Amino acid sequence: MTPRLLVAVAVAGIVALGAGMMIWVVVQPNATTETPAAVSGAGAARQEHRERFFGGDPDRDVRGGQEMKPRW
Repeated sequence: MTPRLLVAVAVAGIVALGAGMMIWVVVQPNATTETPAAVSGAGAARQEHRERFFGGDPDRDVRGGQEMKPRW
């Protein structure tokens, strides 16, 4: 294999890899292709999990807080 051909194959491979990565990053999957029945069931479960995780303690007063002091 000649050096010129080897360089051409390497450059073509790099260009193809770069184009593939750009397409993978830019193109987003279409969310409307999912069936509404499957989305509604999964969405309700996700929402319930999210509310339990981020809900917090409603009885705890966090308005006053504590002063933050730098440790240096």
